[in-house]
Amino acid sequence: MARRIAAGAAYGGGSIGLLGVATVGVVVAEVQLAKRTVGGGTAPVPPRGNGLYGLAYGRTNPLLLGLLGDSTAAGQGVRRAGQTPGALMASGLAAVAERPVELSNVALPGARSDDLERQIAELLADPSRRPDVCVIMIGANDVTHRIPATDSVRHLAAAVRRLRTAGAEVVVGTCPDLGTIEPVYQPLRWLARRASRQLAAAQTIVTVEQGGRTVSLGDLLGPEFEANPREMFGADNYHPSAEGYATAAMAMLPTVCAALGVWPESDRPEAARDEAMLPVAKAAVTAAKEAGTEVTGARAPWALLKHRRRRRLPEPASVPDSPKPHASETTHR
Repeated sequence: MARRIAAGAAYGGGSIGLLGVATVGVVVAEVQLAKRTVGGGTAPVPPRGNGLYGLAYGRTNPLLLGLLGDSTAAGQGVRRAGQTPGALMASGLAAVAERPVELSNVALPGARSDDLERQIAELLADPSRRPDVCVIMIGANDVTHRIPATDSVRHLAAAVRRLRTAGAEVVVGTCPDLGTIEPVYQPLRWLARRASRQLAAAQTIVTVEQGGRTVSLGDLLGPEFEANPREMFGADNYHPSAEGYATAAMAMLPTVCAALGVWPESDRPEAARDEAMLPVAKAAVTAAKEAGTEVTGARAPWALLKHRRRRRLPEPASVPDSPKPHASETTHR
């Protein structure tokens, strides 16, 4: 199905439904119940967090990090800039690369994949400040608004292609697993999980084909969300809490660093960590089932499936305006 979605996007095919045939009455009832419980809290307007990180390494020749996508990329649900995924990735990248990092976050809460074109135009408006690496986190709103999957991945493929043409490395955090949202019950939970994984796999295929890398966000990266949903979700029961964003950002950081050639690991597969060269479609489906899995292109039609280690990051001597990497990210696979 993921390959059919990607092919439909590439060749202008029609809509391919994600959910298939379901008992309409039961699903409608579950949707109405979810609407009354999800989003019941108040999510503050996300702080942008734009600016220079890693001042301990100076102010000149910074790496430029662009962040695009929806409310997850924007950091909806937290109150401080240092708690947003963009700020966490920028400070972590500065620590690993030992260079200052300038963050430009153009993500918009509520955005769907068709908004990426506008966001890219904003990000690339100044030709003298083209990003070195861009992170895209998109897909959840496409599923909840029942956007045809072929349309979603067509917009994503165009976005990755445009950013790559502009000279940026691209890392896509694929559609999160909406089946982990606590107030959503069966059978809607199962349908949401199925739709999320199918879209995530299709996103991986088109991203790799356009020269980008993906990281599966899955259940927002780790069993912590299912084991501790009240801690990992924010006040509105939908967006991640500060702890949740830290988990997601630090799981994506190794791939962002690897895309720039500054992560201290090779791109060779390690069998001991269940890494392998697989056909792109198989790698995409495998990654969609396991959060935190990286997929990057190799020689067509193959892709590299990686489980990069998450390790403690070196802390700069003084980074007065930057949030430090989350201390809990000391575990690795």
